[in-house]
Amino acid sequence: MNVLVTGGAGFIGSNLCEALVERGHHVTCLDNFATGKIENLLPLLEKHPQQFRLIVGDIRNQEDCRKAAEGATILFHEAALGSVPRSIKDPVTTNEVNISGFLNMLVAARDAGVKRFIYAASSSTYGDSVSLPKVEEKIGKPLSPYAITKYVNELYAEIFARTYGMETIGLRYFNVFGRRQDPNGAYAAVIPLFVKKLMNHESPVINGDGEYSRDFTYIDNVIQMNLCAMETDNPEALNQIYNTAYGERTTLNQLVSCLKEYLSEQDPAIAAIEVVHGPGRAGDIPHSLASVEKAKRLLGYDPRYSLREGLREAVQWYRENL
Repeated sequence: MNVLVTGGAGFIGSNLCEALVERGHHVTCLDNFATGKIENLLPLLEKHPQQFRLIVGDIRNQEDCRKAAEGATILFHEAALGSVPRSIKDPVTTNEVNISGFLNMLVAARDAGVKRFIYAASSSTYGDSVSLPKVEEKIGKPLSPYAITKYVNELYAEIFARTYGMETIGLRYFNVFGRRQDPNGAYAAVIPLFVKKLMNHESPVINGDGEYSRDFTYIDNVIQMNLCAMETDNPEALNQIYNTAYGERTTLNQLVSCLKEYLSEQDPAIAAIEVVHGPGRAGDIPHSLASVEKAKRLLGYDPRYSLREGLREAVQWYRENL
């Protein structure tokens, strides 16, 4: 099939592009390299020039969206400005990219006759809901501008499905980690940031007491989920939202202990590095744990990688690439 991946030069998007090309699909990537990297795409550009093409463009530009969507059967919308802290610092740009850009891609997909629109939603949508595990039908009020934008995406997708007959599937990602996740920059995710600190023999900084917990989800589980969403022929599975996670909760303190354990296998000095605790972050959800029963039932999702299995893979990748 002809597949479009927006944000395909990013961490999740590039892994998705790779998986799609491996399965024989023709893949177009649309990216403006605001957060994505050309290095993530070089193997595809060099080895699969007939199957993979890159369009440098911005989802805030309607013409770029229209051009990229032409001829696509499936559209994976991964492009977004992530990070709760970034959205608090600059809510306007987050809104422009995550809401206006999302709407531009929905319109482009509709006009191009795209069959199925699969998009990256977010666990931040659960907001101030304290119930655990998180089930798709029960959310709270958003706690950040970023969370608002991702919830609005879900509302727009639902309306387009009802109004224009499009097939949409939203995947609420829970703290994805793994190969190609950038440890650099002001808004680096916690796992690559901690790995980089520990490998440099520096103390990782945990916001708060370290007892906040997350459902950390290895990249290959996320790719599996996206492929399930693309390949399903179950009519009940369409126009739905799904948690995309492993279904296991880990505190930040436990996470650091596990990272130190794996990293110290080749560098024993890492085991003695102490953690520094800083102030809590505004907009953070205290605890996050997903129920993945809906995805298992309707999509056949069966996540293979636990946190520990995924961390071992990720640590090996960072050893080879940092």
